[in-house]
Amino acid sequence: MNPAIVLFGHGARNAEYAEPFRRIRAAMLASDPQAQVEIGFLELSQPTLEDAIAALQARGARRIRVVPIFFAPGKHVLKDLPERAAAAMERHAGLEIELAEAVGTVPEVIAAMAAYALAQ
Repeated sequence: MNPAIVLFGHGARNAEYAEPFRRIRAAMLASDPQAQVEIGFLELSQPTLEDAIAALQARGARRIRVVPIFFAPGKHVLKDLPERAAAAMERHAGLEIELAEAVGTVPEVIAAMAAYALAQ
């Protein structure tokens, strides 16, 4: 069984910041309607990472993969995210949380951004 997924972002005071996350989630669900996908933010936006994890766990998820929607692995991906994932696993017995690479480091994403930039 595939893990449930949290699309993880920094968060911002501007409510429009979350729109790309909603579009990514919608595209994932259009591709796989059975996928369990939530959005969670570090700060300033709702829902929080912790809320997203709790929602998936409450729906029966035992494995969750957190996908950082960041261009590069800075402090939030390298320090804050692992700490919060570990705390969530302590709160939710039997829950396994995997951390994916920051999306901006994945070769396919870099290629798509390069193709877009060249086409402009």
